[in-house]
Amino acid sequence: MRIMVLTVSDRAYKGLYRDLSGPAIERILHEQISGVIIERRIVPDERELILSAFEDEQSTDCIITTGGTGLSPRDVTPEITMEYCDRLVPGIAETLRFQSYNEMPNAMLSRGVAGIKGRTLIINLPGSTSAIETCMNILVPVLTHAMKMIAGEGHSSDHS
Repeated sequence: MRIMVLTVSDRAYKGLYRDLSGPAIERILHEQISGVIIERRIVPDERELILSAFEDEQSTDCIITTGGTGLSPRDVTPEITMEYCDRLVPGIAETLRFQSYNEMPNAMLSRGVAGIKGRTLIINLPGSTSAIETCMNILVPVLTHAMKMIAGEGHSSDHS
């Protein structure tokens, strides 16, 4: 499975802030999914650069973004993801927000979305490391199944 971790942050892009959420996602993926290949990139909260990063990764199975999902005027990651994707997968974002809320009430302020472009699943996560830990523990168990479904492999025999 090929995954790109895309950090969307003006400050991290400019080197004013050390990206912590991207490495946290990468660590969790390596710990929980064997054989995963991960590429990491950092872009600022700029529409064209986020779109360009998405377009550069068309052969990637999954793009996990971190950052740019809040209420700030420059937080545009969800809008760009919705614009770019062919189909949305609302259950992913809904579940991440719902489950995260129990640990962090501010989770309800995350505007992250999930969708599919071609055979690539794109998932927006918040930028905080505590949110990353919670969301990735929810997400990782279904990621392999989602990739199989997108590839047209159908349901596994243990699901109805």
